[in-house]
Amino acid sequence: MTPFIFLLSGLFCLASAFLIYGLIPILKRFVLDKPNLRSSHVYPTPRGGGVVFVFLSLLSSCILLYTEFSSNSVFPLLILVSLPLSIVGFLDDCFGISPSIRFCVQLGVSLFIIQLSPFELVWFVFPLLAIAVSAVINFVNFMDGLDGLVAGCMAIVIAALCIYLSAPWPLWALFGSLFGFLFWNWSPAKVFMGDVGSTYLGAIFSGLVLQAPNWPEALACLLVATPLLGDALFCVIRRLFKGQRIFQAHRLHLFQRLNQAGLPHAHVSSLYIAATAVLAFSLIFGGLLWVIPLAALELVLGIWLDQQVAVPFAVASRS
Repeated sequence: MTPFIFLLSGLFCLASAFLIYGLIPILKRFVLDKPNLRSSHVYPTPRGGGVVFVFLSLLSSCILLYTEFSSNSVFPLLILVSLPLSIVGFLDDCFGISPSIRFCVQLGVSLFIIQLSPFELVWFVFPLLAIAVSAVINFVNFMDGLDGLVAGCMAIVIAALCIYLSAPWPLWALFGSLFGFLFWNWSPAKVFMGDVGSTYLGAIFSGLVLQAPNWPEALACLLVATPLLGDALFCVIRRLFKGQRIFQAHRLHLFQRLNQAGLPHAHVSSLYIAATAVLAFSLIFGGLLWVIPLAALELVLGIWLDQQVAVPFAVASRS
């Protein structure tokens, strides 16, 4: 990080923290998440705080596009094309939106993200890749169920991809804004990001992965998020084999079952963030050849935690 990027990230971190401080009383009145049997939190907590880092990253992107349009402008354009997900997510946080509408918007945003990628694709690859991008968006959203988990992991992922892909400053503004949000989202959380933030981060992450210069490097970028994506993917597969409805709310992710086993929010989130940081450093300093074995090792560690520490999947399914 250059001194400019470091200073910029710090300024956006402070701006995000102060804006959320002012927004929390409003969210408490209109978007309060009350705990239920499938919640990991105990006290009513406002959601929708992700609107702050969405707004700050959108503002920075508009400034860059207004002042300078260059080959690097594809990165702020990613922020702009991801905005519909935030709008629909915020409406869903406030009022509830039909899953079919959400999926259509996710699919549309996914197609725009693919169009911005440098890869030359044959026509039949587009729908398959759009479904894959939509899956990543949903996986990130699924994982937003513990204080600081998604915000902390995605801040690390975005920073690593910014360095690896030489992304311009609006993406660093998003990184700083996420850390400002994390100050209020860390356990015990004073605010949740909501779908307005989690689906947006999933789209930005997918877009950054598809900005890699070739497919092997795109795979390396994708694997940085193994702790989040691996948990979500294995949970979906297990639920499919059990005949469960995968879009129905539940408490069957590994991070949820670790929490049910007695590990505090902060401990579980710190474990996932640390695992993500290891992969981030391996991407920056070693590339794909380092990321693949370390990601595989972390998956093995996840299996061990699943079998030896977490509340068993079958037991959690009955609760």
